[in-house]
Amino acid sequence: MSHNWSRRDRPEQLERRCQFSDYAHTRRFLQQLEVLCEEYHRYPDISFGRTYVNLTVRPEADGEAVGASDDAFAEAIDRLMA
Repeated sequence: MSHNWSRRDRPEQLERRCQFSDYAHTRRFLQQLEVLCEEYHRYPDISFGRTYVNLTVRPEADGEAVGASDDAFAEAIDRLMA
């Protein structure tokens, strides 16, 4: 798992806050994230403001532990930030 994500135990999930310099960068990231989510068929919980996006990635099935597929999805999101 990337060091950019925090792992929570109850419930099991990964969390990350992404910071941007302005709304244009935030919007571009959200558009890229939309394409990535469609590719992976995974949809994190998202909250955002003008210069930030908060993401929560939960396991695909309720009650599961965070696993390799969750870590891979989080790493794909990280690549959008690079």
